[in-house]
Amino acid sequence: MEISGYMQQEDEWERDLLLDPAWEKQQRKTFTAWCNSHLRKAGTQIDDIGRDFCDGLKLMLLLEVISGSRLPKPEKGKMRFHKIENVNKALNFITSKGVKLVSIGAEEIVDGNVKMTLGLIWTIILRFTIQDISIEESTAKEGLLLWCQRKTAPYKNVNVQNFHMSWKDGLAFCALIHRHRPELIDYASLRKDQPYDNLNLAFDVAEQHLDIPKMLDAEDMLNTVKPDERAVMTYVSCYYHAFSGAQKAELAASRICKVMAINQGNETQMQEYERLVSDLLEWIKERKPWLEDRNTDNTMATLQTKQAEFRDYRRQHKPPKLEEKAQLETMFNSIQTKLRVTNRPAFMPSEGKLLSDINFAWKDLEKSEKGFEEWLLSELMRLERMEHLAKKFKQKADSHDRWTEAKWAYLQNEEYRNSKLMDLKAHKKKHEAFESEVSAHQERVEQVAAIAHELNSLGYHDATAINARCAEICEGWDHLGTLTQQRNCSLQEAEKLLESVDQLHLEFAKRAAPFNNWMDGARDDLNDMFIVHNVEEIQGLIDAHDQFKQTLGEADKEYNGILGLDDQVRILAEQYNIPGATENPYTDINPEVTVYV
Repeated sequence: MEISGYMQQEDEWERDLLLDPAWEKQQRKTFTAWCNSHLRKAGTQIDDIGRDFCDGLKLMLLLEVISGSRLPKPEKGKMRFHKIENVNKALNFITSKGVKLVSIGAEEIVDGNVKMTLGLIWTIILRFTIQDISIEESTAKEGLLLWCQRKTAPYKNVNVQNFHMSWKDGLAFCALIHRHRPELIDYASLRKDQPYDNLNLAFDVAEQHLDIPKMLDAEDMLNTVKPDERAVMTYVSCYYHAFSGAQKAELAASRICKVMAINQGNETQMQEYERLVSDLLEWIKERKPWLEDRNTDNTMATLQTKQAEFRDYRRQHKPPKLEEKAQLETMFNSIQTKLRVTNRPAFMPSEGKLLSDINFAWKDLEKSEKGFEEWLLSELMRLERMEHLAKKFKQKADSHDRWTEAKWAYLQNEEYRNSKLMDLKAHKKKHEAFESEVSAHQERVEQVAAIAHELNSLGYHDATAINARCAEICEGWDHLGTLTQQRNCSLQEAEKLLESVDQLHLEFAKRAAPFNNWMDGARDDLNDMFIVHNVEEIQGLIDAHDQFKQTLGEADKEYNGILGLDDQVRILAEQYNIPGATENPYTDINPEVTVYV
């Protein structure tokens, strides 16, 4: 930035000052004090501003101190050209900072031209002390003036309009000090008609407490018609930098405190985050075994208890934890945002406590939760199925018992043994119908066994009782089948026996009737009175009788055969205890009264 404009404005001040030789005294003292305030930081100082800058060494050192930059290495020689070279290096540095030096050459500085040296120092003061002052849109001199006006506005008898007459009574200096350090000056006790005391008070307090060297003298300020503006501006700029530096330091301290508070808050929040994450992960860890437990005693009551616990988990325990998870995400993002805004490193939680770790654990929890819910539903369906099957088993088993109770009575009834052949055949037909019914009932027994098998495969809690009753039913069914087969065999044997007896009766009837007829005829022939008239007739009778006798052997055989049939009937009747077996339904001929002649 160029400051030639400032230099042009100074021409008018310069002409006025040439008429008043006091300006040089004020400037020499002020500029010397100002230079020493910076040079003492490098461990040196100047005594005569006209002579001590002639070799350019302290001039280059001054520029290094106030700019913070390194200048080219100075020439160490004592010759004039060495000094000119050093001063040129200083002037070139000033020019590199955007300052146009007007009528200032190295030779004048080396030759000890006080006017040029003071002008150079003023240029340096303008560039490095006053130029950077900025209040709103005002800069440099206007900015410094505006700052003074604002700071002193509330004070009585102070009206800063310039950098010469407005400072002559010393109240403006005291007002600046009081505004920033009220404990240093009792402003209310100051009087406008005591300028000497006011000026010395301000200069002494500034030197002792603000580290601002005395750059002005009270006598010079009062004994000149118009105090030197450059001197006053230089001195006032030291106030500005002292207070603005303190303000900056205070602001920096405030910012540091704020940053520390923010950092402490962030640290507290990070610790709270870690604690909440640990609590949430621990809660998830505790819930997991419960959700993965599949043990049950296969009773509906136990499963319904688990279902109620799961419902409580879903409605009461999980929602607050889900809210905590959302709060953790918000807290984590808030911490990261605060750290990013303050240019702090991103928050890295302890191992296993990242949001991704929380989300992974939560998804794993929900996976276990879903598995548990599916298991509960399947178990409920299984137990409901088992309960239904158990009721169905009991119904079918009870129905089977009622059915078999009537069948046992039928199988134990042996009235068929006293039946005749036709009745026996009816019993046999009835038994065939019974066998058909038993065969049809076989499916129901198989259903009972299938239900028992399914209850076992489903893990029914009272499977022992089911198995015992199923075994009882199956054993009873097998026994029923055995008795049914035995009855069938008995009926077949009885039928066969009665058919044999019936066949004997029929054979007896068929042979006994002709034989009786033969005997009746033979008896009639033998009892018949013969009337013969001659020998031939007698001989004929004798021949007929001989023929009759010849048939007696066959008749005797037939007779014995017929009686044998009756004997067989009696033997069978006695052997098998067949009631009424001796009664022949086919004939009235009684073997016992059949007499063979």
